[in-house]
Amino acid sequence: MAGHDAVVVGAGPNGLVAANRLVDAGWSVVLLEQQAEVGGAVRSDRELHPDFVHDTFSAFYPLAAVSPTISSFGLEEHGLAWAHAPAVLGHPTPDGRWAVLHRDRHVTAGLMEEAHSGDGERWLALCDTWDRIGDQVIAALLTPFPPVRAGLGALTRLRAAGGLDLVKTFLTPVADLARDRFGGDAPGLLLAGNAGHSDIPLESPGSGLFGILLTMMGQTVGFPVPVGGAGELSGALARRFQARGGEIHCGRAVTEVLVRDGRASGVVTADGERFAAHRAVVADVSATRLFGGLVAAQHLPARVARGMRHFQLDPGTVKVDWALSGPVPWASPPPYVAGTVHVADSVDAMSQALNQVSSRSIPAEPFLLTGQMTSSDPTRSPAGTESMWAYTHVPQPHPHVRDAGDGSIRGVWDHDDCERFGDRMQERIERLAPGFGSRVLARRVLGPHELEHRDANLVGGAVNGGTSQLQQELFLRPVPGLLGRAETGIAGLYLGSASAHPGGGVHGAPGDNAARAAIFHARVNRVTRPFSRR
Repeated sequence: MAGHDAVVVGAGPNGLVAANRLVDAGWSVVLLEQQAEVGGAVRSDRELHPDFVHDTFSAFYPLAAVSPTISSFGLEEHGLAWAHAPAVLGHPTPDGRWAVLHRDRHVTAGLMEEAHSGDGERWLALCDTWDRIGDQVIAALLTPFPPVRAGLGALTRLRAAGGLDLVKTFLTPVADLARDRFGGDAPGLLLAGNAGHSDIPLESPGSGLFGILLTMMGQTVGFPVPVGGAGELSGALARRFQARGGEIHCGRAVTEVLVRDGRASGVVTADGERFAAHRAVVADVSATRLFGGLVAAQHLPARVARGMRHFQLDPGTVKVDWALSGPVPWASPPPYVAGTVHVADSVDAMSQALNQVSSRSIPAEPFLLTGQMTSSDPTRSPAGTESMWAYTHVPQPHPHVRDAGDGSIRGVWDHDDCERFGDRMQERIERLAPGFGSRVLARRVLGPHELEHRDANLVGGAVNGGTSQLQQELFLRPVPGLLGRAETGIAGLYLGSASAHPGGGVHGAPGDNAARAAIFHARVNRVTRPFSRR
């Protein structure tokens, strides 16, 4: 049986981060990945059209840009380069106006001021507040719970940043926050649209903080993309890991985590091979998979088994990729070309679509998050063309899902459902960009089942490893008994996926937290290779 200090299961961004952190500590590490290539939900391909690079799953990475974990690895030395679109985010409205988030806050504020007097000044005030406390908020969110150092840092700055008024702002639902603070539509569209990247209802506490967080990251660091495709970020992490002596085996599905005497001792792959883990197993897999199969039921702590009965996934996803013969023919061109574009007629329409999803209805007018990738990175397709995608949330596959639209979609997400819903998504863009369909050279629709087939962590198309709503965040993630830590209740086994605190997004924190916990426990126990001594 092959033996290493650590076995990392899953080569998504969190698994790659954990593997790098462990190998930096001098550990021998093997990384096992079920798919034929590394990356998890951070990959790219040319399968739609040979001249076009499409990001198979995620695409824009503001969290990677602010992540101390990602920056600590010096990935630029391993081939990673970043690119930005002229503007971060755009939101067109049916009457031809645009809400635009530009990396230059004064440009953003100027556009808001033109639309509604006073909004520009209010926007700059929000940016100033974020400057005072934002880095501590991000640090608190990305470190293990409880975030003692970052929490203290935030508290020391809280009074200067607004005190309890700021706390109230963060807790205010984003739909109310935009109406209370601004007079025009643009700030609300930007804040609510960014809050809509999670599954927190726009009328619920937590949506305001999430909307501010993502919007202010766009304002400060932008929404960068890896030059050449999302897979270049994963590739850089893999190259760094291998350069330090780490081993990667793709096409090796792990079917069992071995537990002996209450401690994880290794894993078994689908072909029957065993990999011993002398110090730790780090699982970059969904909580439903780790605690619902990879670890045998008799080894699960009672509090974990009990908590997993109530574990909630986030909604499913449908993603459409297009190879376009030209740029998107927006009926009213924006003042600056944006990499990310949100499609919803208003904040109320956005809220209605998201609420339909939470009530197990397929949206009649889905809220779309789209990416103009060639506009962001010219290497993605030939000059004058556009590599574009759009995704939206849908209910998890379920027999009781209903279609809030024309009733043609059954919610089983087979080929016909996906294509019909892809048509619905494309029609939403066509209204704002007449002639869009005539520029489509090729189209690919990836529904919940196909997304999970390509990445087992995307259970039912859920991209965040579990709901982002407050009942399953911080010390409640993934289950209350684990207190928001990477520890699983089984010695030597650590959860390092988006199912763990702090959740989804490409920042590497779950993987880093798991690796650091493993290193800490190994030092405390002063055990180098326990199983080799038995």
